[in-house]
Parts: sequence; structure tokens; C-alpha cells
Amino acid sequence: MKFALFGNTYQAKKSSHAENLFRILERHGAQLCICREFYHFLTADLHLNIPSAELFDGDDFYADMVISIGGDGTFLKAASRVGKKDIPILGINTGRLGFLADISPEEMENTFEEIYNNRYKVEERSVLQLKCDDEQLMKSPYALNEIAVLKRDSSSMISIHAAINGAPLTTYQADGLVVSTPTGSTAYSLSVGGPVIVPHSKTIAITPVAPHSLNVRPIVICDDWEITLDVESRSHNFLVAIDGRSESCKESTRLTLSRADYSIKVVKRYNHIFFDTLRNKLMWGADIRI
Repeated sequence: MKFALFGNTYQAKKSSHAENLFRILERHGAQLCICREFYHFLTADLHLNIPSAELFDGDDFYADMVISIGGDGTFLKAASRVGKKDIPILGINTGRLGFLADISPEEMENTFEEIYNNRYKVEERSVLQLKCDDEQLMKSPYALNEIAVLKRDSSSMISIHAAINGAPLTTYQADGLVVSTPTGSTAYSLSVGGPVIVPHSKTIAITPVAPHSLNVRPIVICDDWEITLDVESRSHNFLVAIDGRSESCKESTRLTLSRADYSIKVVKRYNHIFFDTLRNKLMWGADIRI
């Protein structure tokens, strides 16, 4: 098998995990291609001896599987580089929570044994697409987790006029609005009061950030519907964050959000259950009185 490798370039303390990963892959006779930035980090900064590998820049690569070693942020960056290539991504977690990248370093040995014995699952995750007339935003308009509209440089709220399939939904007076996929429902959306959504539910969650009205609540819609957002701001601009990559946007920019025409494939161990991850990672349903 051929693996394309992406990694976190800020985790020098986790170099032993990378070394172990290379030992495991070498033992299996794997072919490697490595993101050039990550390769230089491993060799120049961490002084690791890396097995023979191709180097690539940007999205100029092909492999049977992508490996992301880091946290969920590293996984999101890898997913944006994979894009429409239809290559499954395995996330090895050397970060904190690890919801997308949920294979612990201690599980690597067994996980690759399972992969080489074809005992693993591949889950398809929906992606959001943004359309607007802002050239900077259009350079990378896809989000695996969420697209957020946020106030920029003022203490004043922004007004977000939202419509679904052309029909008015409401005007949000708030600090912002998070539009998330089921995958992103346990990320930013959850932190501002959004619902936990099962990954395969074919839905989109719309969750306001610090709304000014008590009767404004998150809403879940079908993912084949189109969302249109028009923003008013006293400063005449606002922020658009696509999986954490934020750009300033002028007030007159209309945003159209919809499900993208491709999905991201996520590799999971054959015995993986979403609800186990909820309990183990988020302490979902835990009773501290016990």
C-alpha cells in the first residue's frame, strides 16, 4: 500500500510517535509520500532518520490512504488537501481531544495489522461548500466541520438574514452563526449550544453564537437544502471562518452554503462505534455524582 503522510509541525515532544509510525510502515513494506513541510520538520527540527519517501507540495499527490498524525486540526488540513481525490484518511491522535483523529499512538500497531488484513471501516462524511463573490474565500470554499459567520472588530452584534431555499428563515441578532455538518456538530457548533448529530444523518445544523433573543435556538435541516446569508454590521465587514481558516468579508457579500458534490472518507477501526467515542471523548452522559 502507498500512504501519503501529513503531520503537525508544532509537536516536537511527540516525535517518538512519528518514529514508531515509520517503523510500523517499514515493517509492512509500505510506500510513503510525505508532505514536504512535515518532512522538513521531522528531519531538520527533530533530526529523525526518515525512510525513503516521495515529497509533495499542496495537493500534488496520490496514495491508497492518507495518514494524518496530530490532532483534529491536522486532520482538517489533510482533508482540505485530499479534497475530491476520494482517498480515505486515517487520523492518528497526538493532540488533545482527537474526535476525527481518534487512533491513539498505542493503537497504531494493531490498527495497521487490521488495515493490511482489510479489517477496517470507511465512513463517508459530508462536506459544506461556500459560494460568494469574494475571491479570497473562493480559494478554499470547502469545510468538513463548519462554516462560521462572525463579528469582526466591534463589540456590537451583527445581523444575519438567513433564508432556506429562498424562503426567509429568520434574522439572527448575534455575535455570529455556525453552519455545521454532522461531523462538525461536535466541534465549534457544540461549544455554542448546538446539537450532537450522528455522522450519517444527512443534515446541516444552524447554531447562533450568543444570540440576543432567548427564543432563538439551533435548527437542523436537510443537507440538500441551500442556505443564503446576508450580513449587516456597524463596521461594514465581518469574518467568515471555514474550518477555522478565517477571512474578512465586506458587508455586501451574499453567502450561499450547500452540501458539496463530494464527501471525505474517514478510516475507522472495524469495531468503532460513534456512541463509544461520545462517552469516552466528551464524557457524554457521565454522572459526576457516581
